[in-house]
Amino acid sequence: MREMPVSPILASLRRHKLVALLLVLQVAATCAVICNVGFMVVGRWQRMHMPSGVDEDVLELIRVQDMRPRDDTQARHREDLALLRAIPGVQSAVAVDSLPFSQDTWQVGGSPAGSPEGAPQTSFVLYSGTPGELATLGVRLIAGDDFAAVDYVPMSVQDNYSGFNRMSGLIVNKALAEHLFPGLSAVGRQIRIDKRDLRIVGVVDAVAVPSPGRADAPDYVAFTPMLPDATYVVYAMRCEPSRCDAIGRKASDALLAAASDRLLDPPQRFTELRNKFFRRDRTMISLLIASALGLLFVTALGIAGLASFWVQQRTRSIGIRRAIGATRGDILRYFQTENFLIVSFGVLPGMFLAIGLNLLLMEHYELPRLPLWYLPVGVLALWILGQLAVLSPALRAASVPPVVATRSV
Repeated sequence: MREMPVSPILASLRRHKLVALLLVLQVAATCAVICNVGFMVVGRWQRMHMPSGVDEDVLELIRVQDMRPRDDTQARHREDLALLRAIPGVQSAVAVDSLPFSQDTWQVGGSPAGSPEGAPQTSFVLYSGTPGELATLGVRLIAGDDFAAVDYVPMSVQDNYSGFNRMSGLIVNKALAEHLFPGLSAVGRQIRIDKRDLRIVGVVDAVAVPSPGRADAPDYVAFTPMLPDATYVVYAMRCEPSRCDAIGRKASDALLAAASDRLLDPPQRFTELRNKFFRRDRTMISLLIASALGLLFVTALGIAGLASFWVQQRTRSIGIRRAIGATRGDILRYFQTENFLIVSFGVLPGMFLAIGLNLLLMEHYELPRLPLWYLPVGVLALWILGQLAVLSPALRAASVPPVVATRSV
């Protein structure tokens, strides 16, 4: 295959500086945008598929809200849980105050016991529930022990959460344990929270927070032996996946029959809770992909339109080249090489524009830094797009017979 000389192509582009420059700028802008859009789409996709740390397929949830505060909240929870556990197919049931992706967040700050006064505080989320919470949710204990029945105390919401001052220990997730005690076993060590030292009795595997992705809510979690007694509570039932929907309806009917002076949200699977939480992310991914495809389509139209225009303008020169021995492959390679050079002139500044756009997004929207490997991926995508866009006009030019081309002068 004969090598295509570049100097005639560059000379031709210099004669059409303005048109070529506009296309180069369009390619540069497209490169900057698609690199950042691709990065944001991947980030959103990874966030949507982050592990929750619970057995999602086997959990049926019902959120219950009392119309007024009650003095017998714990008794009501015990009665409700007895009703739920009596439903055929319910393997276990617990009352919890919050769950991953529920957006109901109770957040505190703490540091290893014995830290100097004024030491930095680590922010983490507290989960509370009735005995059996870890087993029902499917949270995996990787070190230490679960809470004993005697460890549980009422949360005492009406008494300014006084239960927090009466509990003796915590179970933390692996991320928090490694952050507070790097390279050490966290079991048996203590965390100071609001001038109180609480002993870590166990460590669980990864567990998501109620509102992941927020800058003020890192993925640090601690379970407490506090019995929920707020005006609302979530009942979580563990059941076979194929029976969860029917069990949810039966549970809702049983709870309403037991006490009609409260509000019940429709029962839902944990997977529905996840889908609801990430609904905006799915919408954002769709919008980002649509905008990127639209921009790529406009760029491809620009490349194809310019190539078609130049084919018409160069009919005489194409005919001459064919008459003196240029093959169809030579004509095809000419337009492909010309397009490759134009796109290359565009993607070089486009990579710097992509970095600049990412810095702007980091400053105003807390977007992470763009990994540099996105740049060659974006460049490759535009090279391929350019070659596909110019293929039809180039094939049209290559198919013109020499005699027809010369007679058109």
